[in-house]
Amino acid sequence: MTDIAALPLTVRDATAPPPTARQHIRFAFFAVRPEWRQRSEQQRDADRAEVAALIRDIDSRDNALVRTYSLVGTRGDADFMVWLVSDRLEDLHEFSARLNRTVMGAHLTSPYSYFSMTKQSMYVEKHEHRNQEGRSNRLVIAPTNRRYLFVYPFVKTRAWYRLSREERQRQMSEHIAMGHRYPGVKINTTYSFGLDDQEFVVAFESDSIADFLDLVQEMRESEASTHTVRDVPSFTCMLMTPEEALAAIG
Repeated sequence: MTDIAALPLTVRDATAPPPTARQHIRFAFFAVRPEWRQRSEQQRDADRAEVAALIRDIDSRDNALVRTYSLVGTRGDADFMVWLVSDRLEDLHEFSARLNRTVMGAHLTSPYSYFSMTKQSMYVEKHEHRNQEGRSNRLVIAPTNRRYLFVYPFVKTRAWYRLSREERQRQMSEHIAMGHRYPGVKINTTYSFGLDDQEFVVAFESDSIADFLDLVQEMRESEASTHTVRDVPSFTCMLMTPEEALAAIG
Protein backbone atom coordinates (compact mmCIF):
# COMPACT_ATOMS: atom_id res chain seq x y z
CA MET A 1 0.00 0.00 0.00
CA THR A 2 1.31 3.46 -0.91
CA ASP A 3 2.25 5.66 2.01
CA ILE A 4 0.39 8.84 1.11
CA ALA A 5 2.28 10.85 3.71
CA ALA A 6 5.55 9.99 1.97
CA LEU A 7 4.46 11.26 -1.42
CA PRO A 8 5.92 14.61 -2.56
CA LEU A 9 3.59 17.57 -2.25
CA THR A 10 2.64 19.63 -5.26
CA VAL A 11 2.29 23.27 -4.31
CA ARG A 12 0.69 25.76 -6.67
CA ASP A 13 2.56 29.03 -6.99
CA ALA A 14 0.02 31.65 -5.93
CA THR A 15 2.08 34.42 -7.53
CA ALA A 16 2.05 32.84 -10.96
CA PRO A 17 -0.59 33.95 -13.47
CA PRO A 18 -3.32 31.40 -14.18
CA PRO A 19 -2.54 29.19 -17.20
CA THR A 20 -5.79 30.14 -18.93
CA ALA A 21 -8.19 33.06 -18.74
CA ARG A 22 -11.29 32.37 -16.66
CA GLN A 23 -14.46 34.33 -16.10
CA HIS A 24 -16.39 35.36 -13.00
CA ILE A 25 -20.13 34.68 -13.09
CA ARG A 26 -23.05 35.93 -11.06
CA PHE A 27 -26.71 35.04 -11.35
CA ALA A 28 -28.40 37.82 -9.38
CA PHE A 29 -32.14 37.49 -8.72
CA PHE A 30 -34.16 40.48 -7.57
CA ALA A 31 -37.65 41.13 -6.23
CA VAL A 32 -39.26 44.55 -5.91
CA ARG A 33 -41.04 45.47 -2.70
CA PRO A 34 -44.80 46.05 -3.25
CA GLU A 35 -44.64 49.65 -2.04
CA TRP A 36 -42.47 50.60 -5.03
CA ARG A 37 -45.51 50.17 -7.28
CA GLN A 38 -47.24 52.93 -5.31
CA ARG A 39 -44.76 55.50 -6.64
CA SER A 40 -46.06 57.69 -9.45
CA GLU A 41 -45.74 56.55 -13.06
CA GLN A 42 -43.14 59.25 -13.72
CA GLN A 43 -41.08 58.17 -10.70
CA ARG A 44 -41.18 54.52 -11.72
CA ASP A 45 -40.19 55.41 -15.27
CA ALA A 46 -37.15 57.27 -13.96
CA ASP A 47 -36.27 54.45 -11.55
CA ARG A 48 -36.35 51.84 -14.31
CA ALA A 49 -34.35 54.01 -16.69
CA GLU A 50 -31.62 54.48 -14.08
CA VAL A 51 -31.20 50.73 -13.55
CA ALA A 52 -31.40 49.96 -17.29
CA ALA A 53 -28.62 52.50 -17.95
CA LEU A 54 -26.45 50.82 -15.31
CA ILE A 55 -26.96 47.38 -16.88
CA ARG A 56 -26.11 48.70 -20.34
CA ASP A 57 -23.01 50.47 -19.04
CA ILE A 58 -21.55 47.28 -17.56
CA ASP A 59 -22.53 45.30 -20.67
CA SER A 60 -20.75 47.80 -22.95
CA ARG A 61 -17.33 46.89 -21.54
CA ASP A 62 -15.07 44.72 -23.68
CA ASN A 63 -14.41 42.22 -20.90
CA ALA A 64 -18.01 41.96 -19.63
CA LEU A 65 -21.34 40.49 -20.70
CA VAL A 66 -24.74 41.12 -19.12
CA ARG A 67 -28.10 39.50 -19.90
CA THR A 68 -31.43 40.34 -18.25
CA TYR A 69 -34.34 37.97 -17.73
CA SER A 70 -37.86 38.25 -16.40
CA LEU A 71 -39.30 35.78 -13.91
CA VAL A 72 -42.71 37.46 -13.80
CA GLY A 73 -45.17 34.62 -14.21
CA THR A 74 -42.70 31.80 -13.44
CA ARG A 75 -41.64 32.54 -9.84
CA GLY A 76 -43.48 34.09 -6.93
CA ASP A 77 -40.35 35.21 -5.07
CA ALA A 78 -38.25 36.87 -7.80
CA ASP A 79 -39.13 39.38 -10.52
CA PHE A 80 -36.01 39.59 -12.68
CA MET A 81 -32.51 38.19 -12.97
CA VAL A 82 -29.25 39.70 -14.17
CA TRP A 83 -26.65 37.28 -15.55
CA LEU A 84 -23.25 38.95 -15.26
CA VAL A 85 -20.05 37.58 -16.80
CA SER A 86 -16.67 39.29 -16.60
CA ASP A 87 -12.95 38.61 -16.56
CA ARG A 88 -12.83 41.00 -13.60
CA LEU A 89 -14.53 40.39 -10.27
CA GLU A 90 -14.50 44.16 -9.81
CA ASP A 91 -17.18 44.54 -12.51
CA LEU A 92 -19.56 42.34 -10.51
CA HIS A 93 -18.79 44.33 -7.38
CA GLU A 94 -19.28 47.65 -9.15
CA PHE A 95 -22.63 46.61 -10.56
CA SER A 96 -24.00 45.75 -7.12
CA ALA A 97 -22.49 48.80 -5.43
CA ARG A 98 -23.97 51.15 -8.03
CA LEU A 99 -27.33 49.35 -7.97
CA ASN A 100 -27.45 49.84 -4.21
CA ARG A 101 -27.20 53.60 -4.78
CA THR A 102 -30.07 53.81 -7.28
CA VAL A 103 -33.56 54.84 -6.25
CA MET A 104 -34.94 51.44 -7.26
CA GLY A 105 -32.16 49.73 -5.33
CA ALA A 106 -33.75 50.94 -2.10
CA HIS A 107 -36.89 49.00 -3.06
CA LEU A 108 -35.21 45.74 -4.15
CA THR A 109 -34.43 42.55 -2.29
CA SER A 110 -32.14 39.79 -3.56
CA PRO A 111 -33.73 36.47 -2.56
CA TYR A 112 -31.17 34.44 -4.51
CA SER A 113 -27.65 35.08 -5.77
CA TYR A 114 -25.10 32.58 -7.09
CA PHE A 115 -21.41 33.27 -7.69
CA SER A 116 -19.17 31.00 -9.76
CA MET A 117 -16.30 30.81 -12.25
CA THR A 118 -15.59 29.07 -15.51
CA LYS A 119 -13.29 26.05 -15.43
CA GLN A 120 -12.32 23.24 -17.76
CA SER A 121 -14.22 20.00 -17.17
CA MET A 122 -12.62 16.58 -17.12
CA TYR A 123 -15.82 14.97 -18.39
CA VAL A 124 -16.62 16.70 -21.68
CA GLU A 125 -13.31 16.56 -23.55
CA LYS A 126 -14.49 13.79 -25.88
CA HIS A 127 -18.08 15.00 -26.10
CA GLU A 128 -17.89 18.11 -28.25
CA HIS A 129 -21.11 18.71 -30.15
CA ARG A 130 -22.28 21.71 -32.12
CA ASN A 131 -23.75 24.38 -29.81
CA GLN A 132 -22.83 22.33 -26.76
CA GLU A 133 -20.02 22.52 -24.23
CA GLY A 134 -16.59 21.24 -25.11
CA ARG A 135 -13.05 21.45 -23.80
CA SER A 136 -12.25 24.36 -26.10
CA ASN A 137 -15.13 26.65 -25.08
CA ARG A 138 -15.87 25.77 -21.45
CA LEU A 139 -13.78 28.70 -20.21
CA VAL A 140 -15.82 31.31 -22.06
CA ILE A 141 -19.53 31.91 -21.53
CA ALA A 142 -21.14 32.53 -24.92
CA PRO A 143 -24.93 32.89 -24.60
CA THR A 144 -26.93 31.96 -27.69
CA ASN A 145 -29.77 34.40 -26.89
CA ARG A 146 -32.36 31.64 -26.85
CA ARG A 147 -35.70 32.64 -25.40
CA TYR A 148 -35.46 30.82 -22.06
CA LEU A 149 -32.77 30.24 -19.46
CA PHE A 150 -33.14 27.57 -16.76
CA VAL A 151 -30.86 28.06 -13.76
CA TYR A 152 -30.21 26.05 -10.61
CA PRO A 153 -27.43 25.45 -8.08
CA PHE A 154 -26.03 21.94 -7.85
CA VAL A 155 -24.27 19.90 -5.15
CA LYS A 156 -22.99 16.33 -5.41
CA THR A 157 -22.39 13.76 -2.66
CA ARG A 158 -18.91 13.59 -1.15
CA ALA A 159 -18.93 9.90 -2.08
CA TRP A 160 -18.94 10.95 -5.74
CA TYR A 161 -15.50 12.50 -5.39
CA ARG A 162 -14.18 9.27 -3.84
CA LEU A 163 -14.97 7.31 -6.99
CA SER A 164 -12.16 6.75 -9.47
CA ARG A 165 -11.92 9.13 -12.41
CA GLU A 166 -12.69 6.25 -14.72
CA GLU A 167 -15.90 5.43 -12.86
CA ARG A 168 -17.01 9.05 -12.75
CA GLN A 169 -16.31 9.37 -16.47
CA ARG A 170 -18.35 6.25 -17.20
CA GLN A 171 -21.36 7.61 -15.34
CA MET A 172 -21.00 11.11 -16.75
CA SER A 173 -20.71 9.78 -20.30
CA GLU A 174 -24.16 8.26 -19.93
CA HIS A 175 -25.46 11.50 -18.43
CA ILE A 176 -23.94 13.63 -21.20
CA ALA A 177 -25.27 11.33 -23.93
CA MET A 178 -28.80 11.92 -22.63
CA GLY A 179 -28.26 15.65 -22.95
CA HIS A 180 -27.10 15.33 -26.54
CA ARG A 181 -30.47 13.88 -27.47
CA TYR A 182 -31.81 17.41 -26.95
CA PRO A 183 -29.64 19.55 -29.28
CA GLY A 184 -31.94 22.54 -28.80
CA VAL A 185 -30.87 22.79 -25.15
CA LYS A 186 -27.44 24.33 -24.50
CA ILE A 187 -25.81 23.93 -21.08
CA ASN A 188 -23.49 26.46 -19.44
CA THR A 189 -21.76 24.95 -16.39
CA THR A 190 -19.82 27.09 -13.93
CA TYR A 191 -18.05 26.20 -10.70
CA SER A 192 -18.41 27.46 -7.12
CA PHE A 193 -16.17 25.21 -4.99
CA GLY A 194 -15.27 27.25 -1.93
CA LEU A 195 -16.67 30.44 -3.47
CA ASP A 196 -20.37 30.03 -2.67
CA ASP A 197 -22.68 27.53 -0.99
CA GLN A 198 -23.15 25.30 -4.05
CA GLU A 199 -20.51 23.39 -6.04
CA PHE A 200 -21.83 24.21 -9.52
CA VAL A 201 -24.32 26.55 -11.14
CA VAL A 202 -25.92 25.18 -14.29
CA ALA A 203 -27.72 27.36 -16.81
CA PHE A 204 -29.53 25.80 -19.76
CA GLU A 205 -30.57 27.88 -22.78
CA SER A 206 -33.46 26.75 -24.96
CA ASP A 207 -36.29 28.04 -27.11
CA SER A 208 -38.50 25.21 -25.83
CA ILE A 209 -39.65 24.85 -22.23
CA ALA A 210 -41.00 21.39 -23.05
CA ASP A 211 -37.59 20.17 -24.30
CA PHE A 212 -35.96 21.19 -21.04
CA LEU A 213 -38.65 19.58 -18.91
CA ASP A 214 -38.31 16.29 -20.84
CA LEU A 215 -34.50 16.45 -20.66
CA VAL A 216 -34.46 16.88 -16.88
CA GLN A 217 -37.01 14.10 -16.39
CA GLU A 218 -34.93 11.73 -18.52
CA MET A 219 -31.72 12.60 -16.71
CA ARG A 220 -33.32 11.57 -13.42
CA GLU A 221 -32.82 8.01 -14.65
CA SER A 222 -29.05 8.33 -15.12
CA GLU A 223 -26.67 6.65 -12.69
CA ALA A 224 -24.80 9.91 -12.08
CA SER A 225 -27.99 11.56 -10.82
CA THR A 226 -28.00 9.23 -7.80
CA HIS A 227 -25.09 11.29 -6.46
CA THR A 228 -27.12 14.51 -6.35
CA VAL A 229 -27.48 16.20 -2.96
CA ARG A 230 -29.26 19.38 -4.09
CA ASP A 231 -30.39 20.85 -7.39
CA VAL A 232 -32.97 23.40 -6.24
CA PRO A 233 -34.28 26.06 -6.36
CA SER A 234 -34.93 26.01 -10.09
CA PHE A 235 -35.63 29.13 -12.12
CA THR A 236 -37.34 29.52 -15.50
CA CYS A 237 -36.20 32.87 -16.90
CA MET A 238 -37.34 34.72 -20.04
CA LEU A 239 -34.74 36.69 -21.98
CA MET A 240 -35.64 40.38 -22.33
CA THR A 241 -33.97 43.72 -22.78
CA PRO A 242 -33.29 45.55 -19.51
CA GLU A 243 -36.18 47.89 -20.28
CA GLU A 244 -38.60 45.03 -20.97
CA ALA A 245 -37.63 43.05 -17.85
CA LEU A 246 -37.97 46.11 -15.62
CA ALA A 247 -41.26 47.19 -17.22
CA ALA A 248 -42.77 43.81 -16.33
CA ILE A 249 -42.41 44.46 -12.58
CA GLY A 250 -44.73 47.47 -12.64
